[in-house]
Amino acid sequence: MKILSNSVSVIVLAIALGACATTPPPTVKPEDMPKAYQAPTPETDQQVSADWWKAFDSKELTAFIDESHSGNLDLATASARVEQAQAQAGSAIAELFPAVGVTGSAGQTGAHGSKPFNTFGLNGAASYEVDVWGKNFNGYRSGRENARAALYYQDTVQITTDANVANGYFTVLALRERVTVARQNVEAAKRILAITQAKVTNGVLSNLELAQQTAQVLGEEASIPVLEEQEREQRNALAIMLGRMPGTLKVEADNLENLAAPPVQAGLPATLLTRRPDVKQAESSLMAAHADLDAARAAFLPGVGLTAGGGWSKGVMTGLISPQTLAWNLGASVVQTIFDGGSLTSNRDYYRGREHELLASYRTAVLSALNDTETQIGSVAAYSEQERLTTEEVKNAQEAFRISELQYREGVVDLLTVLQAQQTLFQAQDTLIQIKLARLQSGVGLYRALGGGWDVTKDADKSLRNTFIPVPDFTDLPVPDPTQLSVAMPF
Repeated sequence: MKILSNSVSVIVLAIALGACATTPPPTVKPEDMPKAYQAPTPETDQQVSADWWKAFDSKELTAFIDESHSGNLDLATASARVEQAQAQAGSAIAELFPAVGVTGSAGQTGAHGSKPFNTFGLNGAASYEVDVWGKNFNGYRSGRENARAALYYQDTVQITTDANVANGYFTVLALRERVTVARQNVEAAKRILAITQAKVTNGVLSNLELAQQTAQVLGEEASIPVLEEQEREQRNALAIMLGRMPGTLKVEADNLENLAAPPVQAGLPATLLTRRPDVKQAESSLMAAHADLDAARAAFLPGVGLTAGGGWSKGVMTGLISPQTLAWNLGASVVQTIFDGGSLTSNRDYYRGREHELLASYRTAVLSALNDTETQIGSVAAYSEQERLTTEEVKNAQEAFRISELQYREGVVDLLTVLQAQQTLFQAQDTLIQIKLARLQSGVGLYRALGGGWDVTKDADKSLRNTFIPVPDFTDLPVPDPTQLSVAMPF
């Protein structure tokens, strides 16, 4: 009978332990990802490096990005979040260890008509919650995963900041180049105006042609202040990204010449699962929510606590600590909630809904990473081809305008032909600059989409680096399978 009773007790305990564990939510596996990208990928062996911006061969850009690593305020905010998450993880770890305290006391006791006497005491106490059901352990798991998520978020912010600094820098140079082209166009229009003025003076043309060309010059001059203002605003935005005051940043370069994003190998779509810190952040947040759910389920089961205390008490300080004055106590308690108005149930349901939300967010992060990379690969190819064709267009438009200007001087063509040739050239030149900018920014976008050379392993052991107590190594602890009616305990 006793054997049967013990067997039943073991089975009941195993079932209860198994009930505390839940199957982790399914994550995306490499075999679930597409086998290849649909967009045309460049044929190259060049990999994305952690300092990818150096591939643009701009010392000024490199200096700006290096400065942003220490001055960018978004990065500072992300770093502070890491500190907070690590501190919270440290609090969760502390729940796995006993709480120990000591109290010293001194007093004087007396009554009317009697001589007062002194008392001295030194007492210690310890308490420990036995983590039978894994509630505290799951709290540790949640804190660890949240700390990792904070680190991955910090890396995501850094990659984004690097890309934003590069794009901002290229935008400043593009606007400056557009201003230069606009001024050159104004100078060309003024040459045509001088010719027109001379022909009007000689009676060859009327004031109509003179007014038309004068309007053309004024219209082209009017576009310059807007571009200059845009360049100033973009330069101030770049200064803020570096942590500087607006108006204090000087950019030496004037154009996009000699800047080109070399092709990089996109690799397989499956590599995005470990290349992208935002995907790993979503995964860690999901695992933290799953641990919170396990802890909420464990809260339904009885809590087991151990206490111990002891100390010395004596009327004089001399010889206070001695075996004769020692008193001690040991105790154990079991606490089970009978009625809480649905608090535990609501808490469990909340974390279940939280897990469902983060599972959807995780899958969205994976799909967004795929779409982002596909888009950037396609953009690099499209803008490269468009730049090649527009460069040829500019060459032919320059030749057409040169010929039309000569023929206008000789009276072979009218002013309208010249104006059309000039407008075609100006639009082609301005469009080419914007295409160059788009091509460079799509290159930056591809580096960012591929994770910017980020390595998942560098953050694997840093999530708890700010804790100051020995931590058991639970990183590789297997997750219990409730179907096996057993559980892996931390102790």
